[in-house]
Amino acid sequence: MWNKTKATQLLNIKYPIIQGPFGGSFSSVKLLSTVSNLGGLGSFGLNSFSHEQILEIGSAIKKATSKPYNLNLWVPLKSDPVHRFKEQDYNAWKDTYDPIFREVDLSIPAAMPKNELNFEDQLEAVLKLRPPVVSFIFGIPPLEAIKELKKNGTTIIAAATTIEEALLLNDTEVDIMIATGKEAGGHRPSFLNAAENSLQSTEDLLKLILAKLDKPIIAAGGISNGEIAWKYLEMGAGAVQLGTAFLATHESGATLEHKELLLSKNSYSTELSKIFTGRLARTITNSFSIDSLEKLIHAPYPLQSKLLSPLMKKYKENGWGEKLAFWAGEPSAILTKRSTESLFESLIQEIELLALKKKGA
Repeated sequence: MWNKTKATQLLNIKYPIIQGPFGGSFSSVKLLSTVSNLGGLGSFGLNSFSHEQILEIGSAIKKATSKPYNLNLWVPLKSDPVHRFKEQDYNAWKDTYDPIFREVDLSIPAAMPKNELNFEDQLEAVLKLRPPVVSFIFGIPPLEAIKELKKNGTTIIAAATTIEEALLLNDTEVDIMIATGKEAGGHRPSFLNAAENSLQSTEDLLKLILAKLDKPIIAAGGISNGEIAWKYLEMGAGAVQLGTAFLATHESGATLEHKELLLSKNSYSTELSKIFTGRLARTITNSFSIDSLEKLIHAPYPLQSKLLSPLMKKYKENGWGEKLAFWAGEPSAILTKRSTESLFESLIQEIELLALKKKGA
């Protein structure tokens, strides 16, 4: 059976379909529980939530589903540039952005913001929740965390954007790896080399990793329909992860404007930029990013998004959606499904039809 893989067995799910985790307000308990209750693996991104908020989210998830689900955390980068961003760097940032703020009658932020979230606190909350699955991006989770999660019976997933990252993860007790191709929306979770230099396609990266490693691999990036999902499953992926297609559904936390852009009858274009958060991320092609790319510097994550927050809020109030960040991957097909259930069922139907064709060939 096409849906019986090493990954589905480890995750204890019926179908090798994973909903990618979203950061901030984009994840929702409704989306996660719908995917999990249908037999896939629903996910919730926790990178922007505090210890207390994570416990509240975990409690709500347990009330919504008894099926396996995934909680996602961002591992702090060992050479995080935020630690090198000093007062003189902030002053240089102010000088370059001040004219843009003045254009909409805003004052430049008076002081450099601080990063109030703490990975250790987030991890402690996740350990208390004892979730069935925890995924990590931007690096290798701490050894002690892996041991504690394993004691709780948690399956651990980590993401790689290069074969070198995958080989490092292979030497850990991580159970499953994600091959994250350049087509994926949102942040590029690279942790060894610069994200700009870690841009292999999903197909090429999957081939490389499958040829060298025997751990179950999840393919992620540019998967919008059953045809592409089946292609990667046939190649040997243990599961596929879809982000943008699920982001477009009613159940996600994305805004209506964001969803309508994703569901446009005309295919949209995407680009990679650091301008919105300080880390390389894929968004729908955007005039603010294009106009600013050559002349503006950026503060490191998460300072950049905090500093830009008043400006983005003003753009939103003015209805200037073309200047806002709308996260999206490169679609393999035009998105049409507005409900999570219809999207999930269409994926299963398309894959099963292709699997039957192969069997009958």
